[in-house]
This record gives sequence, structure tokens and C-alpha cells, in this order.
Amino acid sequence: MKTETIYGIHPVFEALQAKRRTFHEIFLLNKTNQRLENIAELAQSAGIQIRYLSRQKLQSLTGIDTHQGVAANVSPYPTLALSDLISTNHSATPSHFFLMIDNIVDPHNLGALLRTALCATLTGVIIPKDRSAEPSPTVSKSSAGALEHIRLATVVNMVNAMKELQKNNIWIIGLDKDGDRSIYENDFTGNIALIVGGEENGIRPLVKKNCDFLSFIPQYGPVSSLNASVAGAIAMYEAYRQRQP
Repeated sequence: MKTETIYGIHPVFEALQAKRRTFHEIFLLNKTNQRLENIAELAQSAGIQIRYLSRQKLQSLTGIDTHQGVAANVSPYPTLALSDLISTNHSATPSHFFLMIDNIVDPHNLGALLRTALCATLTGVIIPKDRSAEPSPTVSKSSAGALEHIRLATVVNMVNAMKELQKNNIWIIGLDKDGDRSIYENDFTGNIALIVGGEENGIRPLVKKNCDFLSFIPQYGPVSSLNASVAGAIAMYEAYRQRQP
């Protein structure tokens, strides 16, 4: 049975709240505080075994010193099939709004994008199985636990996934510095999927070629580009603004 160890107050607490993973055991620092006690109460009410450890043993278990006094042995993150993501919409709006993440390998950037996607009420997120950061414990920590609630699909081929979305009347908008219109001129209402590219090279050429539109974020000054997670957050919230009733 495959398991993994998530760590940090927000990831463990949100995973308990989301109830999407199976919890096998929770490990708490033997000197607890109120936030750790809240986790202990949730675990006890769910019948999950708790073990109290020293700080050194928690660090050995997680391999990191920023565990915040809590870790949990859980089932792997439950990803969805693309068809399931398309067929159901649990977002706050009736139309679909997806984020597609192409070629982002930094787990901290992926975590930040997932956190924004959850806050901006996206329908779901799509990432490739290869050449991408995985939905790992590091990503859960970087997302402040947002990963535990987000609806995430992994796909073998991003271009094929784009074509499947287009068949379902979903417009594909690529975020690219050479786009023909700014995000403030682009229409983000209706069924859309926004593509954010990697830290170094942006969206891959074949992915870019299959977008319906390319849109850019206006930038000024000597710095040539925005961080991928910052750029994605700006675009997602412009779309969020436009999609409000």
C-alpha cells in the first residue's frame, strides 16, 4: 500500500477537513500548542491514531525542519481524470474556468498557483504527468493546504487535453509575453482554460500553437518577466473580476 508523509499545520489540517485522503497515523510534537491541539481533536474524532514525537524525530520523519510540529502518514493525493474534471463543475460560477500548468517544475511555484486557483474559485487545474512538479507534500505545504481541496487532473499529453477541452466548447487562452492582446483587453467570461508556462521558457511551442488566444500582462521597467506564480495570479484574478455577476 503506497503512502506518503505530509507535514505542516495547514496541509495536515486541510487534508483532515477535505476528507479526500486516508489517514493512517498523525505525528505531533510532544510540546503542543493550540493549533496542534485543534488537529489532535479532529484526528481523535475521526478515529485516527496519534503519536507524539520529539522535534528531532519529526525532522527525521519528514526530512525537513519546517514541519511546524505535525506530520501525517496518508494515502497519495487523489488526482482526477480529465473527463471527470470536465463533466462536473463545483466552482462558484456556472461556466468552467480551468488552469492548465505547462512545464512548471518548481513545487513552490506550483503550490502558489494552486493556492490562488482555489481562492479564485477555479473549476479545476490540469498538469502534465511529465516535465512537471507533482502534487507532492512539498506542494501541499507551499499551497498552505490548498492542494488538499483543489480538483486536479494529470494528463499524458497537454495538446490532446487542450483539444478535448475545445471539443467541449472551452476556449484556450495562453499567457504569453508575445500575445496579441493584454489580459485587460481579453474576454475571460464563459468557458475558458488559462495556460501558464514554465519558469524559464514559458509555454512550449506546440502548446502555444494550439491556443485559441495568446494574452500578455503589461510590464514596465528593467525586469524582463514576472515569476510564473505571480503572473498566473494576476491573470486568474483579472478573469475572476470579469466573471463576477
